[in-house]
Amino acid sequence: MASNAGGPYALTEEHDAIREAVREIAEREIAPFAAEVDAESRFPAEAQKALTAAGFHATHIGEAYGGEGADAIATCIVIEEVARVDVSASLIPAVNKLGSVPIILSASEELKQRVLPSIASGAAMISYGLSEREAGSDAAAMRTRARRDGDTWVLDGTKAWITNAGVSSWYTVMAVTDPERGARGISAFVVHADDPGFDVGPAERKMGIKGSPTRELYFDGCTIPADRVIGEPGTGFGTALRALDVTRPTIGAQAVGVAQGALDAAVAYTKDRKQFGSSVSEFQGVQWMLADMDMKIQAARHLVYAAAAAGDRGAPDVTRTAAAAKAFASDVAMQVTTDAVQLFGGAGYTQDFPVERMMRDAKITQIYEGTNQIQRMVIARSLLR
Repeated sequence: MASNAGGPYALTEEHDAIREAVREIAEREIAPFAAEVDAESRFPAEAQKALTAAGFHATHIGEAYGGEGADAIATCIVIEEVARVDVSASLIPAVNKLGSVPIILSASEELKQRVLPSIASGAAMISYGLSEREAGSDAAAMRTRARRDGDTWVLDGTKAWITNAGVSSWYTVMAVTDPERGARGISAFVVHADDPGFDVGPAERKMGIKGSPTRELYFDGCTIPADRVIGEPGTGFGTALRALDVTRPTIGAQAVGVAQGALDAAVAYTKDRKQFGSSVSEFQGVQWMLADMDMKIQAARHLVYAAAAAGDRGAPDVTRTAAAAKAFASDVAMQVTTDAVQLFGGAGYTQDFPVERMMRDAKITQIYEGTNQIQRMVIARSLLR
């Protein structure tokens, strides 16, 4: 019998207060720059400053490392509310979580103390290096290598599609240490931007999330201290998969946020716009579109929070629930933002309104951290096991 997807969760007064605080910051400090950030393909420095000042840039890091120690739902709320006005900016807290979760899950206490406080304080950001050009969905086929050399590890290879590369100081990187063992021969490492033999490539030119730089990472005899391996050699791929169980709901939260932003814009526009002597919002066809958009967003939000809570509990069905939350919410985001553009008519196709940017930004949520086709395979494998 299929288990209860994610199980119960409860929103607290603290969650409500976090939402209120983040929404105020997002509307005051982030939204005014969102169109400019997109048009200029520049990093949202204003968002980073505002989120860091308020302690919302990495809420998931524990108090032992100078962080807030917020639960997964709180982190999802932060990401959701930022994504409501600018998806690019929401990748600041989202990728700080993605990059640091492998360290939180598997690193030595010494390595945690070395890396996590700088992220918690906002002095540094961290990115996540798993994918390669020929190892995306088939991540275990990676070619980046790491070999032990005395009291160092030496990395050689290239990582692709790395979010916030060039802005981050730290990078969690997966590399093959024992090619004979397949996925069990992959290890995880922490690389610093200043390590010899490390470099980043030029920024990719993308359809959306233009404010979040995406670059390749280059390792050419990149030498790091031996104690920067995360966990035991050979455990890296397992750590990567466990990390995705925890972080996929944050992509769902991003998707819910951009969908909510598009719905809010569509409601306001259709109430204001007049056709045939009436407000467009008075037409039943429009009302049904808005109602469908709202229903899908509500369902996606609940699934995302249930998956986040399942991750915090270490629930046995967390892999399936996290995959479902990510896939469902991102499909909803694409449907809702597309419908929002439609409701704006010709105006929705122009950059005078935010919905065309939201539609472009929403697309990536169906692709990164595992395509939605991969999520469906993960769900089916869990059901059929």
